[in-house]
Amino acid sequence: MYQRVMDILASIKQRDPAARSLWEIAFLYPGIRVLVFHRLAHALWRGGFSFLARWVSEVGRWLSGIEIHPGATIGHRLFIDHGLGVVIGETAIVGNDVTLYHGVTLGGIADAHHTARRHPIVEDGVVIGAGAKVLGAITVGRNARVGANAVAVKDVPAGVTVVGIPAQVALPRTATTRPVFAPYGTPCDDLPDPNAKAICALMGEVHALSQRVAELEAEREASPQPSAAVHAGSLRTVGGREG
Repeated sequence: MYQRVMDILASIKQRDPAARSLWEIAFLYPGIRVLVFHRLAHALWRGGFSFLARWVSEVGRWLSGIEIHPGATIGHRLFIDHGLGVVIGETAIVGNDVTLYHGVTLGGIADAHHTARRHPIVEDGVVIGAGAKVLGAITVGRNARVGANAVAVKDVPAGVTVVGIPAQVALPRTATTRPVFAPYGTPCDDLPDPNAKAICALMGEVHALSQRVAELEAEREASPQPSAAVHAGSLRTVGGREG
């Protein structure tokens, strides 16, 4: 048990550059406090003591600002950084070495069958950035990253980075890339700038339109134009008929 606790504290210190010591993590980090209460609440929930489990879970929420339903399955070495506003639903499954930042929601899509899985599965090594929402019975694959404020409503493949609303793949998985921890799930140095991409797309459209206008002008200049005299005669003929 002691070694397990030390393993959790060491893994958090590795992922949080602000951590000064293991003592600081153990006594001052809300993510640690809520996990202590959740382990007890989850055991009570599995034992059929649902009311008592919810009560223990509520106490943990009051002391941490993090809400984890006692029915949720939480793996080893979960790190909830800052923590305030994190919500993990009843049928959620969180793997090992997962990192969640403040404001993350692992939410369910309600249905008539309360026994059915309504919440996400978050596999090992996933990082979910601040404010991100992962909704429904979807799976976030191993070592994937969900960027800050993204909204994921479909499965996220293993190893990719998704951003935006709805979440789209911004950085694909490559066979040569080893999993690297990305704070807040958003690799700012590698992430393509969506504004720059939009501007480039608009410039491409302007260029295509300019080429088309030039082609039309060239065709007009190449086609024979009626002389002014012929044009004037045509007008007199039309005018005489009308008169």
